[in-house]
Amino acid sequence: MQVLPQHILLGLISEDPSRTGFLGISGITAQSAQEVMYGMQSTNEMKRRRDTPRDVPFSRAGKRLFETALQESRRMGMSFIAPEHIFLAVIASDDQEVNELIQGLSMDVDRLKVEALRRLRGEAEGEGIRNRIVPASETTAVGSRSKREPGALDEFCRDLCAEAAENRLDPVIGRFKEVARMAQILARRTKNNPILLGEPGTGKTALAEGLARAIVNRTLPDGSQLPEFLIGKRVLALDVGLLIAGAKERGELESRVTNILAEAKEAGNIILMIDEVHTLVGAGAIGRGGGGGLDISNMLKPALARGHLQCIGATTLDEHRKHIEKDAALERRFQPLILREPSEEDALAILEGLVDRYERHHRCIYSSDALVAAVKLSSRYIADRHLPDKAIDLLDEAGSRVRIAAYNALKEAGDDAMDAAAASYGELSQVMETKDEAARDFLYEEATLLRIRELELKTKLSGAPEDAAAVPIVSVEHIEAVVAAWSGVPVEQMGDDEKEKLLGLADSLRGRVIGQDEAIQTTARAVARAASGLKHPSRPIATLMFSGPTGVGKTELAKSLAEAHFGGSPSNMIRLDMSEYMERHSVAKLIGAPPGYVGYGEGGKLTEAVRRRPHSVVLFDEIEKAHPDVFNVLLQVIEDGRLTDSQGRVVSFKNSLIVLTTNVGSSVVAKGGAGIGFELPGENSVATQHRRLRSLVLEELKSYFRPELLNRLDEVVVFRRLLKEDVAQIAELELAKTAERVAERGIALRVEAPVLDMIIEEGYSESMGARELRRAVTRVVDDALSDALITGKVVKGQIAVLRKAGAESPLPVNVLAADDVAAANAVLQKNTIEWVEA
Repeated sequence: MQVLPQHILLGLISEDPSRTGFLGISGITAQSAQEVMYGMQSTNEMKRRRDTPRDVPFSRAGKRLFETALQESRRMGMSFIAPEHIFLAVIASDDQEVNELIQGLSMDVDRLKVEALRRLRGEAEGEGIRNRIVPASETTAVGSRSKREPGALDEFCRDLCAEAAENRLDPVIGRFKEVARMAQILARRTKNNPILLGEPGTGKTALAEGLARAIVNRTLPDGSQLPEFLIGKRVLALDVGLLIAGAKERGELESRVTNILAEAKEAGNIILMIDEVHTLVGAGAIGRGGGGGLDISNMLKPALARGHLQCIGATTLDEHRKHIEKDAALERRFQPLILREPSEEDALAILEGLVDRYERHHRCIYSSDALVAAVKLSSRYIADRHLPDKAIDLLDEAGSRVRIAAYNALKEAGDDAMDAAAASYGELSQVMETKDEAARDFLYEEATLLRIRELELKTKLSGAPEDAAAVPIVSVEHIEAVVAAWSGVPVEQMGDDEKEKLLGLADSLRGRVIGQDEAIQTTARAVARAASGLKHPSRPIATLMFSGPTGVGKTELAKSLAEAHFGGSPSNMIRLDMSEYMERHSVAKLIGAPPGYVGYGEGGKLTEAVRRRPHSVVLFDEIEKAHPDVFNVLLQVIEDGRLTDSQGRVVSFKNSLIVLTTNVGSSVVAKGGAGIGFELPGENSVATQHRRLRSLVLEELKSYFRPELLNRLDEVVVFRRLLKEDVAQIAELELAKTAERVAERGIALRVEAPVLDMIIEEGYSESMGARELRRAVTRVVDDALSDALITGKVVKGQIAVLRKAGAESPLPVNVLAADDVAAANAVLQKNTIEWVEA
């Protein structure tokens, strides 16, 4: 049972029994009105009427009727709602049952409307506001557009209370302490202006919108009653851009602001909400004649100080420091209210409170695991934004992705499938909407039953096979896909596939880096520790120092790790050559030039690269060449996983893997770890020799690097010198790269064994490592192949046979053409080399 508009009309008639009164001129009595209304009711409605509870809530239509009456009263400039205002709202209503009641009573609506306006004009004369009552001939239906010009508040502000009454604002979940503190500030006699300070995305604007919802619903977010001083208040959002736009003439902007202040003071119930309040400072005084006009903030100061205008400001901490704090007079008129980023538990509660609205918009269902994943993954992989905004955006984009995919699938399935999906979702949507209406009308028992029915329908739809699901389900996989698109982190890094990839990481690295099994195992273990969740949550994935002679694979291992574990692309490695940072002032290149220097505002090479690609391998190549001040920057990155650039932005390194390469200790490695001392039995094993070598290298590193740097490293990885059998495998890899380039021309490559032996002999060098081998391949193979291709000795479709040349040949290798097309195609399809004996 609810109070409907026809009940309100019956109440008006019952309160005016005199035939000489307002409604008495039509000859209508309360008894006749009741008889007509009861004749309109069904038997079931009559039974419910007998069981009417003592506290009957108003229906939504009944509430809208009083809101319309309030608007009509304000339009006439009155400070109260008279029965005539309510009657005007009733006759302007489009409610079908009200119209039937009016027709059943044979009510002369036009005559009663004229009488109502005459009586209101008489009451207005008594208050001295006759000039604000519009003539009856110019009065349109209540709720329709008035012919008078809109005021400054109507023109430049958005009525948040009206939007809340229409349920167009999202609810505020949690933030009970902040709402209570805001109410305390608003209750002050003077300087009753809270300013909401917080990082972007923490809910500053939502908190002000939550106040508007609380005023409309008469309850605070925690369920307590609305304080009496807030009852009847209106929260209006000022659009500063619209206020300034078009103010060309001198004094025009000032006139607009003055009109807003005058209307707000006259109304007496206005709370002005100014988002991005820092834009008021200097607004209007710049670019409008070169000065001479006051900016908006200076015009608001007197009204703010005296309490004539209540204002809620919202801005970030940085903008407040840059603009508001510089103006001490403006700052003292606002009371700061700092909004911290919510915890993951609070953010999850916020998502659970908002998920119904996103389900309704995207016509989908979010699984509970998807909500948890949105919070967890956004916290882990999206470091430059804040909760709950980034988690909400994840839900929103995942819903849009699923909705588009589901629509395309249903369109391919045919019209019958689309009709069935629309019917299934229609039932769920109807239940959800009815539940919301029941909750707004305080019918909590009915809302609880509808909530149970909603969960039953969602469970039923969620259990349907994916190809037959009428309503698409947003799962963890969809959230992961959106995170991957945003952050560049591959999807398999977040799911169960990561375990398989980690198990095969060492084997994958061995295929690229030859002869460094100990280094590969140490690196793979460090990555596995981070992936298993055992690393510190704010530190980088791992911080490794690769030490060893030149050409043994230190940089190659970093590249291979970037490809194998960070997305399969070399672009996932950020490489910084430390030979460019040998001077003290070059440290600024990493984080950006300080204010006043050339390059300020462009960002640093390190910070900007990590901001754009946070999931990467960061390689500091030949770290011993850097200036010692560079190590001071590294200490912060390694320990805290964060670095502040020259503009004050914090860059997170917690999704990066840091690698430092150095040649310090290469002399120990070149000697094979030989030193003074005795060898005990059993110390000839490879593992024992590597441990001894590592300890000697560490001693040399301690003599060069500061202890605070070495102590922060997760691992010091020592690379041993390459053996001759290692060089043979590397030679095959280098020739395979040459074969790939030749295959692009449609030519297969066949290498005879003596050619490979010759490359190994010329390319093996203990001191130079694999780089000498690369030069040997260029001299022996690439030069001969390029000569054969240019002269036309080998053409597309043939096999280029590499054979060791005699002493009379100018090149060490002869290139012969073989016309075996079938064999050539077989080699090209395998994208490899054909190895043959001489």
